[in-house]
Amino acid sequence: MKSLREEFADTMLELGQEDDRLVVLVGDISHGILRPYAKACPDRYYNIGICEPTIVNMAAGLNKVGLIPVVHTIAPFITERAYEQIKLDFGYQQLSLNLVSVGGAFDYAQLGCSHHCYTDVSLMCHFHRGVVIYPGSTTEFSKLFRETYANGLINYFRLPGTGHGIEFQPEDIQFGRAIRVREGKDVTIAVVGAQLANALESANRLRLVGVDCEVLYFHTLKPFDEATLRSSVRKTRRLVVVEELSSHDGVYSMCLKACVGLGGLRTAQIAITDFLHGYGTYEELAARVGLSPEGIESAVLEVTASGAATTA
Repeated sequence: MKSLREEFADTMLELGQEDDRLVVLVGDISHGILRPYAKACPDRYYNIGICEPTIVNMAAGLNKVGLIPVVHTIAPFITERAYEQIKLDFGYQQLSLNLVSVGGAFDYAQLGCSHHCYTDVSLMCHFHRGVVIYPGSTTEFSKLFRETYANGLINYFRLPGTGHGIEFQPEDIQFGRAIRVREGKDVTIAVVGAQLANALESANRLRLVGVDCEVLYFHTLKPFDEATLRSSVRKTRRLVVVEELSSHDGVYSMCLKACVGLGGLRTAQIAITDFLHGYGTYEELAARVGLSPEGIESAVLEVTASGAATTA
Protein backbone atom coordinates (compact mmCIF):
# COMPACT_ATOMS: atom_id res chain seq x y z
CA MET A 1 0.00 0.00 0.00
CA LYS A 2 1.29 3.43 -0.94
CA SER A 3 2.31 5.68 1.96
CA LEU A 4 1.08 9.25 2.35
CA ARG A 5 4.61 10.49 1.72
CA GLU A 6 4.72 8.57 -1.57
CA GLU A 7 1.32 10.02 -2.49
CA PHE A 8 2.71 13.48 -1.77
CA ALA A 9 5.59 12.85 -4.21
CA ASP A 10 3.27 11.51 -6.90
CA THR A 11 0.91 14.45 -6.49
CA MET A 12 3.80 16.91 -6.83
CA LEU A 13 4.89 15.19 -10.05
CA GLU A 14 1.41 15.42 -11.54
CA LEU A 15 0.74 19.00 -10.45
CA GLY A 16 4.24 20.17 -11.31
CA GLN A 17 3.65 19.23 -14.92
CA GLU A 18 0.20 20.84 -14.94
CA ASP A 19 1.07 24.08 -13.11
CA ASP A 20 4.42 25.74 -13.80
CA ARG A 21 3.95 27.97 -10.74
CA LEU A 22 4.55 25.04 -8.36
CA VAL A 23 7.96 25.00 -6.64
CA VAL A 24 9.04 22.31 -4.15
CA LEU A 25 11.62 23.02 -1.43
CA VAL A 26 12.80 20.25 0.90
CA GLY A 27 14.80 20.13 4.09
CA ASP A 28 17.08 17.24 3.12
CA ILE A 29 14.38 14.55 3.13
CA SER A 30 12.37 12.49 0.60
CA HIS A 31 14.97 12.82 -2.18
CA GLY A 32 14.36 9.35 -3.57
CA ILE A 33 10.61 9.59 -3.96
CA LEU A 34 10.83 13.17 -5.29
CA ARG A 35 13.42 12.26 -7.94
CA PRO A 36 10.78 12.00 -10.71
CA TYR A 37 9.53 15.50 -9.85
CA ALA A 38 13.07 16.88 -9.79
CA LYS A 39 13.72 15.34 -13.21
CA ALA A 40 10.48 16.63 -14.70
CA CYS A 41 10.77 20.11 -13.12
CA PRO A 42 14.52 20.64 -12.55
CA ASP A 43 14.28 24.39 -12.17
CA ARG A 44 11.49 24.12 -9.57
CA TYR A 45 13.02 21.73 -7.03
CA TYR A 46 15.44 22.81 -4.30
CA ASN A 47 17.05 20.96 -1.40
CA ILE A 48 17.91 23.69 1.11
CA GLY A 49 19.25 21.29 3.74
CA ILE A 50 18.55 21.48 7.45
CA CYS A 51 18.04 25.26 7.38
CA GLU A 52 14.32 25.47 8.04
CA PRO A 53 14.07 29.23 8.71
CA THR A 54 15.91 29.79 5.44
CA ILE A 55 13.50 27.51 3.55
CA VAL A 56 10.58 29.62 4.77
CA ASN A 57 12.35 32.87 3.85
CA MET A 58 13.07 31.56 0.35
CA ALA A 59 9.47 30.38 -0.04
CA ALA A 60 8.30 33.89 0.77
CA GLY A 61 10.48 35.32 -1.97
CA LEU A 62 9.20 32.79 -4.47
CA ASN A 63 5.60 33.57 -3.60
CA LYS A 64 6.29 37.29 -3.86
CA VAL A 65 7.06 36.85 -7.57
CA GLY A 66 3.95 34.79 -8.25
CA LEU A 67 5.09 31.22 -7.64
CA ILE A 68 3.38 28.69 -5.35
CA PRO A 69 5.87 27.24 -2.84
CA VAL A 70 5.56 23.81 -1.25
CA VAL A 71 7.89 23.33 1.72
CA HIS A 72 8.45 19.76 2.90
CA THR A 73 10.33 18.53 5.96
CA ILE A 74 9.91 17.03 9.44
CA ALA A 75 7.10 18.52 11.55
CA PRO A 76 8.92 19.95 14.62
CA PHE A 77 11.62 21.56 12.51
CA ILE A 78 9.29 23.43 10.17
CA THR A 79 6.43 24.38 12.50
CA GLU A 80 8.32 24.97 15.76
CA ARG A 81 11.85 25.90 14.71
CA ALA A 82 10.76 28.13 11.83
CA TYR A 83 7.56 29.51 13.37
CA GLU A 84 8.87 33.07 13.61
CA GLN A 85 9.66 33.10 9.90
CA ILE A 86 6.21 31.74 9.03
CA LYS A 87 4.64 34.40 11.23
CA LEU A 88 6.65 37.30 9.84
CA ASP A 89 6.89 36.32 6.17
CA PHE A 90 3.43 34.84 5.64
CA GLY A 91 1.27 35.94 8.56
CA TYR A 92 2.15 39.64 8.49
CA GLN A 93 2.99 39.93 4.79
CA GLN A 94 -0.21 38.18 3.67
CA LEU A 95 1.69 35.75 1.44
CA SER A 96 0.68 32.17 0.67
CA LEU A 97 2.44 28.91 1.43
CA ASN A 98 2.00 25.15 1.50
CA LEU A 99 3.76 23.33 4.34
CA VAL A 100 3.79 19.54 4.09
CA SER A 101 5.23 17.87 7.17
CA VAL A 102 6.01 14.32 8.19
CA GLY A 103 6.97 12.95 11.58
CA GLY A 104 4.26 14.35 13.80
CA ALA A 105 3.71 12.81 17.25
CA PHE A 106 5.72 9.57 17.40
CA ASP A 107 6.34 8.72 13.74
CA TYR A 108 10.11 9.20 14.19
CA ALA A 109 10.11 7.37 17.52
CA GLN A 110 13.39 5.62 16.71
CA LEU A 111 15.18 9.00 16.61
CA GLY A 112 14.00 10.08 20.04
CA CYS A 113 11.96 12.92 21.46
CA SER A 114 13.78 15.65 19.48
CA HIS A 115 11.71 14.45 16.52
CA HIS A 116 8.35 14.34 18.33
CA CYS A 117 5.84 17.06 17.55
CA TYR A 118 2.55 17.64 19.38
CA THR A 119 2.02 21.40 19.00
CA ASP A 120 2.05 21.91 15.23
CA VAL A 121 -1.71 22.00 14.69
CA SER A 122 -2.21 24.51 17.49
CA LEU A 123 0.57 26.75 16.15
CA MET A 124 -0.74 26.77 12.59
CA CYS A 125 -4.33 27.36 13.73
CA HIS A 126 -3.23 30.68 15.23
CA PHE A 127 -3.04 32.16 11.73
CA HIS A 128 -6.30 33.81 10.71
CA ARG A 129 -5.50 32.83 7.11
CA GLY A 130 -4.37 29.35 8.15
CA VAL A 131 -5.75 26.09 6.80
CA VAL A 132 -4.89 22.85 8.61
CA ILE A 133 -5.43 19.48 6.94
CA TYR A 134 -4.59 16.17 8.60
CA PRO A 135 -5.15 13.44 5.99
CA GLY A 136 -5.11 9.82 7.09
CA SER A 137 -5.17 8.26 3.62
CA THR A 138 -3.66 8.86 0.20
CA THR A 139 -7.06 9.70 -1.31
CA GLU A 140 -7.63 12.41 1.30
CA PHE A 141 -4.26 14.02 0.68
CA SER A 142 -4.47 13.99 -3.11
CA LYS A 143 -7.99 15.42 -3.23
CA LEU A 144 -7.57 18.04 -0.52
CA PHE A 145 -4.16 19.23 -1.70
CA ARG A 146 -5.39 19.76 -5.23
CA GLU A 147 -8.37 21.72 -3.95
CA THR A 148 -6.38 24.04 -1.68
CA TYR A 149 -2.75 24.46 -2.78
CA ALA A 150 -3.46 27.56 -4.90
CA ASN A 151 -5.96 29.23 -2.54
CA GLY A 152 -3.63 32.09 -1.54
CA LEU A 153 -3.62 31.08 2.14
CA ILE A 154 -1.22 29.46 4.63
CA ASN A 155 -1.87 25.73 4.20
CA TYR A 156 -0.49 23.11 6.57
CA PHE A 157 -0.69 19.42 5.67
CA ARG A 158 0.25 17.05 8.50
CA LEU A 159 1.12 13.65 6.99
CA PRO A 160 1.14 10.74 9.46
CA GLY A 161 3.67 7.98 8.94
CA THR A 162 0.90 5.41 9.29
CA GLY A 163 -2.49 5.83 7.67
CA HIS A 164 -5.74 4.66 9.22
CA GLY A 165 -6.32 2.04 6.52
CA ILE A 166 -9.91 3.07 5.76
CA GLU A 167 -10.70 3.62 2.09
CA PHE A 168 -13.00 6.59 1.60
CA GLN A 169 -14.52 7.42 -1.74
CA PRO A 170 -13.38 10.78 -3.19
CA GLU A 171 -16.95 12.10 -3.05
CA ASP A 172 -17.03 11.44 0.71
CA ILE A 173 -14.01 13.68 1.27
CA GLN A 174 -15.11 17.30 1.39
CA PHE A 175 -12.87 20.14 2.50
CA GLY A 176 -13.96 21.45 5.90
CA ARG A 177 -16.44 18.63 6.50
CA ALA A 178 -16.16 15.75 8.95
CA ILE A 179 -16.98 12.20 7.87
CA ARG A 180 -19.54 10.31 9.95
CA VAL A 181 -17.86 6.92 9.71
CA ARG A 182 -20.24 5.16 12.05
CA GLU A 183 -23.71 6.04 13.32
CA GLY A 184 -24.43 5.69 17.04
CA LYS A 185 -26.60 7.01 19.84
CA ASP A 186 -24.71 6.63 23.14
CA VAL A 187 -21.41 8.50 22.72
CA THR A 188 -19.60 10.52 20.06
CA ILE A 189 -15.97 9.67 19.35
CA ALA A 190 -14.25 12.55 17.53
CA VAL A 191 -10.99 11.32 16.06
CA VAL A 192 -8.17 12.51 13.80
CA GLY A 193 -5.35 10.86 11.87
CA ALA A 194 -4.34 7.23 12.11
CA GLN A 195 -6.26 6.84 15.38
CA LEU A 196 -9.42 6.31 13.34
CA ALA A 197 -8.46 2.63 13.10
CA ASN A 198 -8.27 2.34 16.90
CA ALA A 199 -11.52 4.25 17.32
CA LEU A 200 -13.40 1.88 15.01
CA GLU A 201 -11.92 -1.18 16.70
CA SER A 202 -13.00 0.21 20.07
CA ALA A 203 -16.49 0.97 18.77
CA ASN A 204 -16.86 -2.63 17.57
CA ARG A 205 -15.80 -3.99 20.97
CA LEU A 206 -18.00 -1.59 22.89
CA ARG A 207 -21.04 -2.57 20.88
CA LEU A 208 -20.69 -6.07 22.34
CA VAL A 209 -21.22 -4.61 25.83
CA GLY A 210 -24.16 -2.45 24.80
CA VAL A 211 -22.46 0.89 24.08
CA ASP A 212 -23.38 2.32 20.66
CA CYS A 213 -20.64 4.71 19.46
CA GLU A 214 -20.92 7.34 16.76
CA VAL A 215 -17.51 7.93 15.14
CA LEU A 216 -16.73 11.28 13.51
CA TYR A 217 -13.48 11.61 11.58
CA PHE A 218 -11.97 15.04 10.96
CA HIS A 219 -9.41 15.42 8.14
CA THR A 220 -9.75 19.21 8.09
CA LEU A 221 -9.03 20.91 11.42
CA LYS A 222 -9.18 24.49 10.23
CA PRO A 223 -11.83 25.26 9.23
CA PHE A 224 -13.37 22.91 11.79
CA ASP A 225 -16.76 21.33 11.13
CA GLU A 226 -18.56 22.55 14.22
CA ALA A 227 -22.02 21.84 12.83
CA THR A 228 -21.51 18.09 12.41
CA LEU A 229 -19.85 17.77 15.82
CA ARG A 230 -22.59 19.76 17.54
CA SER A 231 -25.35 17.78 15.85
CA SER A 232 -23.83 14.48 16.98
CA VAL A 233 -23.17 15.57 20.56
CA ARG A 234 -26.66 17.04 20.89
CA LYS A 235 -27.89 13.50 20.23
CA THR A 236 -25.42 11.49 22.35
CA ARG A 237 -24.68 14.01 25.14
CA ARG A 238 -21.29 12.32 25.55
CA LEU A 239 -18.01 13.06 23.79
CA VAL A 240 -14.58 11.41 23.66
CA VAL A 241 -11.87 13.18 21.63
CA VAL A 242 -8.94 11.10 20.37
CA GLU A 243 -5.93 13.03 19.02
CA GLU A 244 -2.19 12.55 18.53
CA LEU A 245 -1.71 16.17 19.55
CA SER A 246 -1.04 18.19 22.67
CA SER A 247 -3.84 18.17 25.20
CA HIS A 248 -3.45 21.95 25.32
CA ASP A 249 -5.33 23.84 22.60
CA GLY A 250 -5.92 20.91 20.25
CA VAL A 251 -8.99 19.22 18.78
CA TYR A 252 -10.61 18.90 22.21
CA SER A 253 -10.64 22.69 22.48
CA MET A 254 -12.22 22.94 19.03
CA CYS A 255 -14.91 20.48 20.05
CA LEU A 256 -15.71 22.28 23.30
CA LYS A 257 -16.08 25.57 21.43
CA ALA A 258 -18.48 23.87 19.05
CA CYS A 259 -20.55 22.61 22.00
CA VAL A 260 -20.98 25.92 23.83
CA GLY A 261 -24.53 26.11 25.14
CA LEU A 262 -25.08 22.35 25.23
CA GLY A 263 -24.90 22.07 28.99
CA GLY A 264 -24.49 18.91 31.01
CA LEU A 265 -22.22 17.07 28.56
CA ARG A 266 -19.92 14.27 29.66
CA THR A 267 -16.55 14.56 27.97
CA ALA A 268 -13.10 12.98 27.90
CA GLN A 269 -9.89 13.64 26.00
CA ILE A 270 -7.14 11.23 24.98
CA ALA A 271 -4.11 13.28 23.96
CA ILE A 272 -0.48 13.96 24.82
CA THR A 273 -0.35 15.78 28.15
CA ASP A 274 3.42 16.12 28.56
CA PHE A 275 6.68 15.61 26.68
CA LEU A 276 7.39 11.91 26.29
CA HIS A 277 10.94 10.76 26.96
CA GLY A 278 12.59 7.50 26.07
CA TYR A 279 12.40 5.30 23.01
CA GLY A 280 9.96 2.78 21.62
CA THR A 281 7.91 2.02 18.55
CA TYR A 282 5.15 4.33 17.36
CA GLU A 283 2.56 1.92 18.77
CA GLU A 284 4.32 1.66 22.14
CA LEU A 285 4.59 5.41 22.64
CA ALA A 286 1.01 6.00 21.50
CA ALA A 287 -0.25 3.37 23.92
CA ARG A 288 1.63 5.05 26.78
CA VAL A 289 -0.71 8.03 26.52
CA GLY A 290 -3.87 6.00 25.95
CA LEU A 291 -3.93 6.14 22.15
CA SER A 292 -4.94 2.50 21.73
CA PRO A 293 -8.19 0.55 21.45
CA GLU A 294 -8.00 -0.22 25.16
CA GLY A 295 -7.40 3.43 26.05
CA ILE A 296 -10.35 4.58 23.97
CA GLU A 297 -12.63 1.90 25.43
CA SER A 298 -11.72 2.97 28.95
CA ALA A 299 -12.49 6.63 28.21
CA VAL A 300 -15.82 5.78 26.58
CA LEU A 301 -16.89 3.58 29.48
CA GLU A 302 -15.98 6.36 31.88
CA VAL A 303 -18.15 9.00 30.20
CA THR A 304 -21.05 6.58 29.73
CA ALA A 305 -21.02 5.37 33.33
CA SER A 306 -23.73 6.70 35.61
CA GLY A 307 -22.49 9.48 37.83
CA ALA A 308 -19.71 10.49 35.42
CA ALA A 309 -18.49 14.09 35.60
CA THR A 310 -20.15 16.63 33.33
CA THR A 311 -18.93 19.62 31.35
CA ALA A 312 -21.11 22.71 31.33
